[in-house]
Amino acid sequence: MNTNTSEQIKEMVKEKYSQIADQSREINASSCCGASCGCNTIDAAIMAEDYTKMPGYNPAADLGLGCGLPTEFAQIKEGDVVVDLGSGAGNDCFVARSVVGATGKVIGIDMTDKMIEKARANAEKLGFNNVEFRHGDIERMPITSNAADVVVSNCVLNLVPDKKKAFDETYRILKPGGHFSVSDIVLDGNLPDNLLKAAELYAGCVSGAIQKDEYLNVIKEAGFKNISIQKERKIMLPNEILREYLSDDETLAFHSSGLNILSITVFAEKPLASEKKEACCEPGCCS
Repeated sequence: MNTNTSEQIKEMVKEKYSQIADQSREINASSCCGASCGCNTIDAAIMAEDYTKMPGYNPAADLGLGCGLPTEFAQIKEGDVVVDLGSGAGNDCFVARSVVGATGKVIGIDMTDKMIEKARANAEKLGFNNVEFRHGDIERMPITSNAADVVVSNCVLNLVPDKKKAFDETYRILKPGGHFSVSDIVLDGNLPDNLLKAAELYAGCVSGAIQKDEYLNVIKEAGFKNISIQKERKIMLPNEILREYLSDDETLAFHSSGLNILSITVFAEKPLASEKKEACCEPGCCS
């Protein structure tokens, strides 16, 4: 996987998620990586968390694709504009809508046509006129600058080839003083080459994951402040998964390597205009 171009990676992800959009959560849960791979490898219980007690939960929109509960930690308020990156069938959007109410707005962005169709159908059934779904690339979001109060995302940014662009775009669309809460898979240690090269594990949010420190540094370099990890848990890949890609000796080495595959939920804020240290770009701005 790591030898593929960004466009090849995106096409592979689109293909996998198009397959998932045509399946029920029950089928996905029995065959996929928190249903996030469209392969017969990783069980949903490894990645996904339970949304069923969240306000606004709609079973038709829950395909079991996540690795956290970012909307639970996102400090959303009534009247907010919320953007969900990689919105799938609309699960987090509908949870967010239950908080923002009729005076707020929720926008979901997804690059998979079938997911957009499914999400729009779900919104229509629910009768929501302030939840919309836009087809788009997270590296080039179809949203104006300074539009969102809150950005959420659930196990999606690790699928984006250029994570710097993704967080730069997140910074751009947030209002000054706005914030994000994002759940993602990161690494503490190095994956074996055979796992890195597995397309199924990329779409399953494993082989596309980067080091935890690197992930947090990308967020910092995008200009965010008050970066904190709201929740962290270790993801265990069972031997039956590992042996799809590794020999018995390699599997043993994997378990003794000290590698941690982690689900983290990260919070960060975009500084207010008065807090930003702007470069000197106007005549007379420097003394």
